[in-house]
Amino acid sequence: MDTTKKVTVETTINVPVEKVWEFWTEPTHIKKWNTPSEDWHTLRAENDLRVGGEFCSRMEAKDGSFGFDFGGIYDDVKRHELIAYTLGDGRKVNITFREKENQTEVIETFDPETTNPPEFQKQGWQSILDNFKKYAEQTN
Repeated sequence: MDTTKKVTVETTINVPVEKVWEFWTEPTHIKKWNTPSEDWHTLRAENDLRVGGEFCSRMEAKDGSFGFDFGGIYDDVKRHELIAYTLGDGRKVNITFREKENQTEVIETFDPETTNPPEFQKQGWQSILDNFKKYAEQTN
């Protein structure tokens, strides 16, 4: 499996970047959108949004059949522009926020893991991003 290629997912959200940033980074909001589908939920989220700060969230299937922690350490944080971090397994993730006329483009680029095919991972990350878009637009 080729894991040398980075995977990218993106969306445009009809919300100004200041609100998108708030929804993306505050744990009370993260727990409400951080799922790929309705049969999952995020039980807890912690976020120390600064270079060297740590984050962690716990996502589980609602039927209790599977769950995992997702976390890492921030490498770079530029308010309303960029979040870069390293996951616990060493993979890198970059998230860019670009405001355009009261809309915000969110682009996530990540190193794929080696267990699942990159296309499968792309679908999962895109589903979570799509759920974030829905949440942000409904909450704003």
